[in-house]
Amino acid sequence: MSTPWILGLTGGIGSGKSAVAQHFIDLGVHLVDADHAARWVVEPGRPALAQIAERFGPQVLQADGSLNRAALRQLIFQDEQQRRWLESLLHPLIGTEIVQYLAKAESPYAILVSPLLIESGQRRMTQRVLVVDAPEQLQLQRTIARDQSNEEQVRAILKAQASREERLRHADDVLHNDRDLAWLQSEVERLHQFYLTLRGGRA
Repeated sequence: MSTPWILGLTGGIGSGKSAVAQHFIDLGVHLVDADHAARWVVEPGRPALAQIAERFGPQVLQADGSLNRAALRQLIFQDEQQRRWLESLLHPLIGTEIVQYLAKAESPYAILVSPLLIESGQRRMTQRVLVVDAPEQLQLQRTIARDQSNEEQVRAILKAQASREERLRHADDVLHNDRDLAWLQSEVERLHQFYLTLRGGRA
């Protein structure tokens, strides 16, 4: 059996990546989520968690010893240097997890979902890139509604992610998600049929 080629799936916060990813899973595509890999590498007992606690102190741990993401997020979004330190610790570990999970794929192609596909260099693991795109105002509305966060926090996250222009520059395919879920799912199905015809991610 030929090795599955890898599709990178990305989009800014609130663009609808998760809905798109879920529909690909429903269609039987093997999918690895970089956010999940990012959680696995900081589980209690893993070396990365100890290093994070050592650097940022006990306030980044919950009572049960797991990572307090909200506390850590607050610390690193205010300090560029700390964010870079954290990324240099975690990105290689996350990359290793992703490679191991992608290697288990049995579908004709597999998907790596990552909000930071472009910024983190994870794009290099993929043969093709699909960007889920939505107008910024819509991203803000969706994220505030979903996370009960305030506009300032969401704008800070948008700023830390690659710009829409930057993402679209790397895209082989773009899915404009500014309509309803039924339309979005039909677009995913259309893309899926097309991807099944590709060899190595190329027509």
